[in-house]
Amino acid sequence: MISLTLIAAAAAEEAGHEAASGGIFAQTSFWVLLAFIIVIGVFARAGLHKSMASGLDKRSNRIADELNEARKMREEAQELLAQYQRRQREAESEAAAIIEQAKKDAKILNAEAHDKINAQMERRAKAAEEKIARAEAQALSEVRGRAADVAIAAAREIIQERMDTGAQNAFIEKSIAELRGKLN
Repeated sequence: MISLTLIAAAAAEEAGHEAASGGIFAQTSFWVLLAFIIVIGVFARAGLHKSMASGLDKRSNRIADELNEARKMREEAQELLAQYQRRQREAESEAAAIIEQAKKDAKILNAEAHDKINAQMERRAKAAEEKIARAEAQALSEVRGRAADVAIAAAREIIQERMDTGAQNAFIEKSIAELRGKLN
């Protein structure tokens, strides 16, 4: 409304210059100014300024609503982003915990496997030692048996060479008697 007043004042000033040159009613600027003022008056009387103001108010309200809606959407988006970031951090910490637990489990399994391998090696070593001891005992027994057989054969030959038949019979009788005494 102020700009219209300024325009009217400028037109009046121009009309004042023209009035000096031939009269105000002879100038077209005067008639244009007069028509402009009449149109403004008609618009003001018809309430056009109110409808323009209400249209501008409606538009500003619509823009304000859109801004509020955009603000709400932005806040919701920020909340969603915060939720996703929290979930991501939780997932990362859960993954780290799973990895840490897997490392602990792997260490435990490794220690258990190591213990089992050591125990199995000890059992096998004991079994091998026992087998070797049995083989040694068996070999020693066989060697003793053969040595005894060889000693008996050698003793028999020596006794046969050195003893006569009567002495042999007496020796046999004596050995049988000793054997009977040991068995009873």
